[in-house]
Amino acid sequence: MKAVRRIEGRVAVLDRADVDTDQIMPKQFLKRIERTGYGEFLFFDWRKDPDFELNRPETKGARVLVTGRNFGCGSSREHAAWGLQDYGFEAVIAPSFGDIFFQNSLKIGLLPIRLPPGIVRELAGEEELTIDLEARRIRTADGHEIPFELDEFQRHCLLNGLDEIGLSLEHEAEIAEFERTHPAPVATTSI
Repeated sequence: MKAVRRIEGRVAVLDRADVDTDQIMPKQFLKRIERTGYGEFLFFDWRKDPDFELNRPETKGARVLVTGRNFGCGSSREHAAWGLQDYGFEAVIAPSFGDIFFQNSLKIGLLPIRLPPGIVRELAGEEELTIDLEARRIRTADGHEIPFELDEFQRHCLLNGLDEIGLSLEHEAEIAEFERTHPAPVATTSI
């Protein structure tokens, strides 16, 4: 996972509440085993509507998605977070998220930011934003800064590009020492 420190870019707005993971990434695209290639299927059914928010030219290349409450609710579909990231989003700002979606996003380096509904509405009016994870601040084009909260452990993982394997490898020396001083109770290498 790549480290997340600063995200700068265009904003796309999906002004909808209760967007579930089945809409974000429909079931027919869940057969792949890679984490890549899902971006083209993002909101597949909704994109058939020419008036769908993400079909607008001004959303092309957006790195920040601003959306409604309870984003990513529904099934525990990690493909939804993969699709958003593969499409090019690096952060999603909403008043609230489905719990599993929130955790899945953090595990892959897609930054979910919870903010009060009024502030989310204000950010929906911005064309570009800068998100500074180190300072835990969002800056608008006119210099207005909005603080956000993120658990310190989650922030540490994102800033250092650590998924669960990376976290384990931070303790590689201690793990090796434990293995050295605690021999296996049975021989695992003999036939």
